Amino acid sequence: MFDISFYKNKRVFVTGHTGFKGAWLCKMLVCAGAEVTGYALEPPTDPSLFQIAGIGRSIRSVIGDVRDYASLKQAFDKGQPEIVFHLAAQPLVRESYKNPRETYETNVMGTVNILECVRESKSVRSFLNVTTDKVYRNREWEWGYRENEELDGYDPYSNSKSCSELVTHSYKNSFFSEGKEREAAAISTARAGNVIGGGDFALDRIIPDCVRAAMAGKPLIVRNPFSTRPYQHVLEPLYAYLMIAAEQYGNPALSGWYNVGPEERDCYSTGDLVELFAKYWKGMEWMVRYDGGPHEANFLKLDCSKLKTTFGWKPRWTLEQAVQATVEWTKCWLEQRDIGACMDRQIAAFQKEGE
Repeated sequence: MFDISFYKNKRVFVTGHTGFKGAWLCKMLVCAGAEVTGYALEPPTDPSLFQIAGIGRSIRSVIGDVRDYASLKQAFDKGQPEIVFHLAAQPLVRESYKNPRETYETNVMGTVNILECVRESKSVRSFLNVTTDKVYRNREWEWGYRENEELDGYDPYSNSKSCSELVTHSYKNSFFSEGKEREAAAISTARAGNVIGGGDFALDRIIPDCVRAAMAGKPLIVRNPFSTRPYQHVLEPLYAYLMIAAEQYGNPALSGWYNVGPEERDCYSTGDLVELFAKYWKGMEWMVRYDGGPHEANFLKLDCSKLKTTFGWKPRWTLEQAVQATVEWTKCWLEQRDIGACMDRQIAAFQKEGE
């Protein structure tokens, strides 16, 4: 079983560290004793988990844009990382329809820029590009997509992430395979489903919308209660990312493309997820009202057999446990208790679940 203490004293570079997933990842790495350098724009939301939890006090935080190669490389070279996690992205479907060019510039050229830093580095031994389950051409199948399925995201966000995957594949084949100039570096991507957890304040995400409605004492408006997604707590994919990067660090043959998602039982419809949230946050009401908007997939789930077979991985928390943890974190924040300590407790509880 993978032990997160592998990261003790390892030099780790994280792009997108000021975002929701990035902040949780940095917290996990700090708990493990890693030396972390983060590179990202200012936190994308106000409030933000990065600021609330004081993540910047525990790592070397550099504010910059992944589209700015010179700035990125300067921070990268100073950090001399052994392991790199690429999370920086424009992550919202609806925003990608409003600003497609910025979405492609960030999600595609940002990937090119970080891979160029890795290619020119002598210190990096493991690189993981975090993409999304939406990279696949979605045929609304009832079974999960496997890693060898066609990559062809529909909307600008999803498609830009498909492109990010292809860029990574090309770099791996061109520069990091056997006999190439950087064959010592292992290169992988991880395609994760929708995540929930404490500290997500993004717009157009169902659990943050639930929290905002509950705090305001107003009914939540749900656009499509029947869309089905592979929801999981944010610690699930982050633990898998840490595991993949660590295992390929010691054995580059393990590098590749991996789906990260929940068990079949936790592929919930949006309406069922809202009902589950309302169960733990007493008194929240919701209603269905379609307000128009661009195309969004109705049904999407992943086949994670490859990750399970290769590493012996399996999800730890059910979706109900994930919702409980999210409500616990949110009430801790609203009651102005110690957020860092709350995160530490949840990370410890998650790790204990797998023992």
